[in-house]
Amino acid sequence: MKKKYLVLGLLAASLSASAQKAKDTTYKKKHISQTDVQVLFSYYTQDGNHSAVTGGTGTEALQVYAPEFTVTYQRDSIHTFRINAGVDVITSASTDKIDFVKSSASRIDARSHLDLGYSHLFKKARIRAGIHTGFSIESDYLSLPIGLTLQHTSKDGAREISASFQAFFDDLRWGRLDPEYGKPVKLIYPQELRYKEWFDEYRRRSFNASFALYQVINTRMQLAVFPELVYQNGLLSTPFHRVYFNNDSLKVERLPRERWKLPLGVQLNTFAGSRVILRSYYRFYHDNFGITAHTLQLEAPVKINPRLTVSPLLRYYHQQGSRYFRAYNAHDFQEVYYTSDYDLSSFNSYKLGIGARYVFYKPLFGHYSFKEAALRYAYYKRSDGLHAHMVTLLLEVNHKRD
Repeated sequence: MKKKYLVLGLLAASLSASAQKAKDTTYKKKHISQTDVQVLFSYYTQDGNHSAVTGGTGTEALQVYAPEFTVTYQRDSIHTFRINAGVDVITSASTDKIDFVKSSASRIDARSHLDLGYSHLFKKARIRAGIHTGFSIESDYLSLPIGLTLQHTSKDGAREISASFQAFFDDLRWGRLDPEYGKPVKLIYPQELRYKEWFDEYRRRSFNASFALYQVINTRMQLAVFPELVYQNGLLSTPFHRVYFNNDSLKVERLPRERWKLPLGVQLNTFAGSRVILRSYYRFYHDNFGITAHTLQLEAPVKINPRLTVSPLLRYYHQQGSRYFRAYNAHDFQEVYYTSDYDLSSFNSYKLGIGARYVFYKPLFGHYSFKEAALRYAYYKRSDGLHAHMVTLLLEVNHKRD
């Protein structure tokens, strides 16, 4: 569901996505000699008063419990296998309003996901190539991804160039997890708008091309650049989002069937002494919905001792909203496209966070040992009134050969 994956995206931005793009971030997936097991537990809670389910007004209360694990098995320096799996349990007061029935089935939902990957190192060319696939599923959503990655490292190790190509094939019909049906049956519309089929499309296709350049400038500075290109087509509207018009009429949200996204990120890491790293990040975003956004982030990991690192974080975000957005009761009935989803509105936001990472060197049992534990808390505040708290706990265990 669109709203809840915004918040999961915010969570991922400070953990998973950042870890994959910034080579030395706290939560980076690292290869070891044999097997690396990571267990991540995340809790997210938010509140606000602009739910898109009820037309841009009403509660946005939401809680997400999201355990997941990642196992990376490196058979040797050539072959690496990876599996990631988890489940997100979501309690949402806003989606409960699809049916206007308190504590209806839509109040609690769960998303399960699995990703399998393999990569191969071509030593002479210094190129690592990889492929991954999997699935993500919940009551009204099935996504089947496939991705390819290429990574080249210069001979002196000072430069790395990578490219990633991903495709996502989504089916937005409900019913596949309902014991009465057991298969996708229909799109879910708000209760009072089920008198007709609003869309003749139930699929969405997304194609992402992302690139990265990592460059060592000198002994104290490293630069990274992340250009991307995203293309989507199909059903880009959320079927259960209401839109109220200025003549007191009501419709289902309607957005164009195609969307282009153009993000560009730049990160500069500076070693300010032996104990402090300054990670500064800027990202520009533009799409054909009319959204333009700027992100500024600063993180400053401080090594307290060889085992403990504390990382404060500050993030500021400014968004110029979509031309298709209007608030509750503000749309004109003659408009072709319309939404009251405040994720597409103009707003500013900031996030304040603090993280702690502790590295272990103590055997657990046999050849297994704790590698590290990390805990992070963040507070998120948006100018439209939405606010959220995020807590994540990471535990990593590894197994090494004799």
